[in-house]
Amino acid sequence: MAVDYYKILGVSKDATEDQIKKAYRKLARKWHPDINPGDAGAEKKFKDISEAYHALSDKERRKLYDEFGEEGLKSGFDAEQARQYQQWQKSGFRGGGGSGSASWGGSAGADQGFGRYQSYEDIFGGFEDMGDLFGFGGRSGSRQEFGRTPRGRKGRDLEHEMTIDLMQALRGFETELALQKPSTCSACSGTGTDRAGAASTCGTCGGSGRINVGEGPMNFTKVCPQCNGTGTVGPACGTCRGTGQEMRTERIRVNIPKGVREGAKVRVSGKAEPGASGGPSGDLYLKVRIRPHPLIERKGDDLQMEVPLTVQEAIAGATITIPTVEGMVNLKIPPKSQSGKTLKLKGKGAVNMKTKKPGDLLVKLTVQVPATDDEGAVAAAKEMEKFYKGDVREKLRL
Repeated sequence: MAVDYYKILGVSKDATEDQIKKAYRKLARKWHPDINPGDAGAEKKFKDISEAYHALSDKERRKLYDEFGEEGLKSGFDAEQARQYQQWQKSGFRGGGGSGSASWGGSAGADQGFGRYQSYEDIFGGFEDMGDLFGFGGRSGSRQEFGRTPRGRKGRDLEHEMTIDLMQALRGFETELALQKPSTCSACSGTGTDRAGAASTCGTCGGSGRINVGEGPMNFTKVCPQCNGTGTVGPACGTCRGTGQEMRTERIRVNIPKGVREGAKVRVSGKAEPGASGGPSGDLYLKVRIRPHPLIERKGDDLQMEVPLTVQEAIAGATITIPTVEGMVNLKIPPKSQSGKTLKLKGKGAVNMKTKKPGDLLVKLTVQVPATDDEGAVAAAKEMEKFYKGDVREKLRL
């Protein structure tokens, strides 16, 4: 029975990415195994919810699911090949001289050409490489057949967001993540078929693992989309519903490089969707989101920070201690420093991930007056008035 992932998440088929994410988070909080310890039903529900979100949260996977259903999410599924096969089935492609056939002689009309192929380029363009056409390592038959054993396909890449602090981004760190991700099904080892069930010859390709896409003096074939080139089919695995994959929580060690920027993607090789037919797993891409810091702001590779000064430090000058990404440093304040003056500490900014060179730390000085009603402080401030030369707001014009 087909599974409706939209129904599992409780959203409509035209739901936005935001609506899908909100629905998943709400259901995940309710059915998470940590909240329902020892409840097998809740664990199954959480697994179904995670599987549905995995299918619908990614634009490409959702598109495949909408077009092909669960079949489109199977490991190694080739959407283009499936579309060609559907077109081939509808067209009733046959060799010979009939309508829609591949005509190799000069007697066929211009509208017939090469059947669904209109030129030699169309014919050769329908094959993965020349091995598909000339059968390197292929099988022999009563006639010369052209085909080969299908290659293993790399699994699809996955993308997840992770939110970190600005200081973590600037310093870099190593962490361990627990991710719900598709893994090779433990029950069927990724085949998608029930091991206990009896396998039978594929009815689409007759057990050859290939289907004809044209007949004539030469026989053109492609990998059978029904059995994925194995030549046999069996009952679907009850654990993964024939997809060859199941959602599992995996703990992954991740190294976040020093200086990573907002929106950057950190690649973790081989930690995404498992491959098909012995192919390698896809790669996991972690899209970094950075929480703002209350004191420091990043601008390119430079960092900006405001540092308060006392009135005396601003007038007489001083050496103060301030924090940086690498620790505390001394900063020399020139005499007569005005509020808003910016000092530069070279090489104390963010590390550029490409050049590995750091930017600068830009320190903006802000003069702080005492927050007091003490008469002595007020008298001292009045005494200072005589040291101002003219009106301090003289140039304040719009």
